[in-house]
Amino acid sequence: MSSLVMRGTTLHKLLKPITRTHANCVYPIIFHRTYYTVKRKIINDENFLSKHLQNKIKAKGPITVADYMKDVLQNPAKGYYMNKDMLGETGDFITSPEISQIFGEMLAVWFLNECQKMGSPKPLHIIELGPGRGTLSADILKVFSHFKALHNTSLHLVEISPVLSEIQSRTLCMSSNLTHNPKCFHYREGISKQGIPVYWYRQFKDVPEAFSLVLAHEFFDALPIHKFHQTYAGYKEVLIDLDNGETDEDIKFRYVLARQDTPMLKVLLKPGEAREHVEISPDSILIYADICKRIVKNGGVSLICDYGHNGTGTDTFRAFKQHKQVDPLLNPGSADLTADVDFNVIREIAIENGEIIFLGPVKQRSFLHRIGIEHRVKALTEKMSDKKQMENLMESYNFLTDNAKMGERFKFCALLPGTMKKILDRYPVVGF
Repeated sequence: MSSLVMRGTTLHKLLKPITRTHANCVYPIIFHRTYYTVKRKIINDENFLSKHLQNKIKAKGPITVADYMKDVLQNPAKGYYMNKDMLGETGDFITSPEISQIFGEMLAVWFLNECQKMGSPKPLHIIELGPGRGTLSADILKVFSHFKALHNTSLHLVEISPVLSEIQSRTLCMSSNLTHNPKCFHYREGISKQGIPVYWYRQFKDVPEAFSLVLAHEFFDALPIHKFHQTYAGYKEVLIDLDNGETDEDIKFRYVLARQDTPMLKVLLKPGEAREHVEISPDSILIYADICKRIVKNGGVSLICDYGHNGTGTDTFRAFKQHKQVDPLLNPGSADLTADVDFNVIREIAIENGEIIFLGPVKQRSFLHRIGIEHRVKALTEKMSDKKQMENLMESYNFLTDNAKMGERFKFCALLPGTMKKILDRYPVVGF
């Protein structure tokens, strides 16, 4: 494993094509993805969430955007994430791991490279927050297995959706089952196809502590935010209220400003803020801090990838349905709700912890090129004879790196322990 340490784009030397064998044939793993859905009994009332929110507002008054997001996305009966598979071409959005396996392969080799600089400690926890269909974790485990790096390793997934956890278990495991032991923090466990333990949790804080590789890909953008708007009388929190004149058959919502300073306005908004609109996610802040504390205490590396800004974003709260942007207040539960991640907040929390190295953010295009994605694509195409496969691979590569697509919109940042500074000065973290 000592040969894994390298600088710059020489990382590509590791990326010899990983192949599958069949009979007397050897062929490269390609990026073709297959999908399936899990059928579950759900409430058929399309207006369930609208009525639920209507009753809540009537009883308590206007609610925060954070409360709205949490109900719309996480309501056990009809929450957007709780009862369906929303990913892929037939869903509402698609993620980089679903486009091509090369994305997951590159991240896996990046983790192996940085982990080796720390001595490849064991036991090793691979942790993914919001793992979607499990595609990214599956690609990472394949690469780790290829390099024989799974000894005394376990996979830990933070997932609130019953449907997605079932899909993840089918993607990743030979077998899995729900656990009903109240002494266990995980609610599902299984054995991966590579033979390592896999566990599912509803909260990151429930994952046992150990040297960890923490990956959050398009996770933080879905966590609830509080919105604040600057007025002539100072900042006021943006709330969501019922629209005048609605009926039970035609429930509508609107934005309003709180008349008085809300508790979250006093707690979250920092002195000197000048943006007209400000969005802050307290749930994200707590998880950032927890990641930093774990890395300081137990060692490890965290890689965060999301669309976001560096402290300059304003009004980014929006919704996506069938790959198109729609009104977030229209038909709650029918579309994904999201807001840009503020990478500057992650940097500030890393500084507050004192013993964390923060790197980034860098654009996805830059990160992938610096860790050698073009060399991986070249290695795969050299093994391909089918013209259509080559075209599909190049299309996937362009989608991941083109500035007009995912290349500029998505950004990466990394968190590492401060004790690694002298080593990283000599062998800088690839990609940043």
